[in-house]
Amino acid sequence: MKYIVAMIRPERLSAVKHELQKIEVNRLTVSSASGYGAQRGHLEIYRAMESEVTLLEKTRLEIAVNAEFLEQTIEAIKRGAKGNDGHVGSGKIFVLPLENVIRIRTDESGPVAI
Repeated sequence: MKYIVAMIRPERLSAVKHELQKIEVNRLTVSSASGYGAQRGHLEIYRAMESEVTLLEKTRLEIAVNAEFLEQTIEAIKRGAKGNDGHVGSGKIFVLPLENVIRIRTDESGPVAI
């Protein structure tokens, strides 16, 4: 079992969800996040005032998958997040080992609980 955490641009969320649905990965958690990577923010002009924005809005996806779904899930996220541009800031995917999963309602645990 693996735990995937992906940081993507908010405007790419629909495309990523669509790609995940195509491979029947239908369980995910989505939250808003702020941060920066290689681009280190950007300069904005608002009412003729320049302002440096160092924390950019990102969308965080969290997905638990069984080992046989890992590679196709990663590829689906990459396809959706990259889009047609693939510019700096397209995102990152982190893959972590997942020790156990417990479904509270049925008390099932392990791969069957995902």
